[in-house]
Amino acid sequence: MAGESNPLGAFLRARRELVTPEQAGVPVVGVRRVPGLRREEVAMLAGISADYYLRLERGRDRSPSVQVLESLARVLRLDDSAREYLLGIAMDKPRRPRRPRKETVPPSTAKLVATLPLPAFIEGRYLDVLAANPLATALSPRLVAGANRLRDVFLDPTEQALWPDWEAAAAALVASFRGAVGTDTDDPRFIELVGELSLASPLFRQLWARHDVRPRAAAVVPFLHPLVGDLCLNREKLHISGTDGILLVIYHPDAGTADADKLALLASAIMPPHIAAAGDSHDKRSGPVTDARQ
Repeated sequence: MAGESNPLGAFLRARRELVTPEQAGVPVVGVRRVPGLRREEVAMLAGISADYYLRLERGRDRSPSVQVLESLARVLRLDDSAREYLLGIAMDKPRRPRRPRKETVPPSTAKLVATLPLPAFIEGRYLDVLAANPLATALSPRLVAGANRLRDVFLDPTEQALWPDWEAAAAALVASFRGAVGTDTDDPRFIELVGELSLASPLFRQLWARHDVRPRAAAVVPFLHPLVGDLCLNREKLHISGTDGILLVIYHPDAGTADADKLALLASAIMPPHIAAAGDSHDKRSGPVTDARQ
């Protein structure tokens, strides 16, 4: 599954099976033995011969034109991200296997994460957590340096319990992982991670076979937190300049909402005792505010 010798064929086959005849405007006659569209139907709709499309799926022709790829993207109803992915795997040249590259967080970025008053962490191309601040760890104890978001979401029941619809969250994570790795399917780290999760999680295996692709982008994320209950936060994913796909991830609430109050409560719960004690002492010294005219 990982390190496929024919990524273009695997992608075309997977996406073909997700398009129904009704969506493509193909009349349904008799009993269909395959999910989605048949190869000859894709070929007809794309304006190419059935034999040529068969060669593409089977890896016998790996140099389709941009025009052919654009036609296939239209027939397979690909969005912009999936279309760019299709063009990338079709145009990518064979390369020698590379050694794993160590992902390093710039020191200034690590300092920024530590001082942010919001949950923040650094995410690598393989969805490894490279650094995280205490409030991020309070949001999810798995958000610590050395963890991997894919492993945690698919293999850790306590992480799954944080998401009201964890299967939908898992599907989005898989699609963004494929988008992050792109055509680097010969990368040893990629092969190891996909192989491990394919063996350990039937859901990952099913989602990976769909070949969904999404950008690693901003979103609104709901949580079911054991301390503060329902919590809805905005998530930003910001590219760190000078790195190869490393992102700064920040969660923040809408101002003046119950979610903002809950995040403040979560922050106070992890406040170091000496700081909390200092705050209490300050409140006691200040005393109640009175009107001098009384």
